[in-house]
Amino acid sequence: MPAPPRVLTVAGSDSGGGAGIQADLKTMLALGVHGMSVLTSVTAQNSLGVQGAWELPADAVRAQFRAVVDDIGVQAVKTGMLSSAELAGTVADLLAGLDRGVPVVVDPVAVSKHGDPLLHDEALDVMRGRLLPLATVATPNLDEVTRLTGVVVADEAGMRDAARAVLGYGPRWVLVKGGHLPDADRYVEAVDLLSDGRTEHWYHSPRYPNRHTHGTGCTLASALASYLALGHDVPGAVGHAKEYVRGAIEAGFPLGAGIGPVDHAWRTRAAG
Repeated sequence: MPAPPRVLTVAGSDSGGGAGIQADLKTMLALGVHGMSVLTSVTAQNSLGVQGAWELPADAVRAQFRAVVDDIGVQAVKTGMLSSAELAGTVADLLAGLDRGVPVVVDPVAVSKHGDPLLHDEALDVMRGRLLPLATVATPNLDEVTRLTGVVVADEAGMRDAARAVLGYGPRWVLVKGGHLPDADRYVEAVDLLSDGRTEHWYHSPRYPNRHTHGTGCTLASALASYLALGHDVPGAVGHAKEYVRGAIEAGFPLGAGIGPVDHAWRTRAAG
C-alpha cells in the first residue's frame, strides 16, 4: 500500500489529550493522513487549565524537524504553540528551508481555552516578521488578532479589518475565526472569514449549546493542513475542515471537572 499524505505538526503537548500535539495527531488520523510531530513545549494540563509549561531546547526542536523532514518528507505543516521568541525564530528558520510548494498553516496560539498565556510578548515580533510571511494560511481567533495587530473586532464587519491587518504581515491567506465575537451567544451561527486580500469566503456553521470545546483551534488548523495535503485548494480545504470541526464540537464530551474536549472520533462513532 502506498503511504498516505504526510503532515507535520509543530506544537506543544497537552497532557489532558484535548488540544496541542494530541489533538493534531487525532485529527490527522481521523482524516486519513500520516501525522508526525515536533514537540516544542510540554504542559501539565487538564480540563481546568494549564498548571505548568516547559519549553524544549531549540536544538531539540531543530533535531526533531530535521529527523522527520530529511527522511520521511512532508506534504503540509501546521504550527501551534511556540511559546518563546527563540522557539518561534527556530521554527521560522526551519520552515523557510522547505520547498515553497509545501503548504504551511500557522495557528498563532496565544492563550489557552482557559485563558492561560501560551505565547510570550517578545515572541509576537517574531510571529509577525518571520513566521506569518511563510504561512499559506494563518488561523487567528479574535483575541489573537488583537494581540498581533491591535485591531479589536466588535462585529462581523470588523472581521474584514482584522483580515486586512493580518494579511499585512505576509500570509497568503488568513482565516479569521469569529467564534469569540462579543455577545456571541446571541448568534445562531458562528462565522469565519477567509481572505487573501482580493477574494472573500464566509463560512457559517451552527452554534451548539455545548461547553466542551477544548482543542477547537488546534483541531481546525490541523484539519486544514490535512486537507491541503490531500490536494484541496485553500477555500475547499477550509470548508472541509470546518465541517469536520462542526461535528467534533457537536459531539464534544465532558471530561474531568472543567471544559471537556471536542470529539475527534465523531465520524467513527457516528458510523458505528
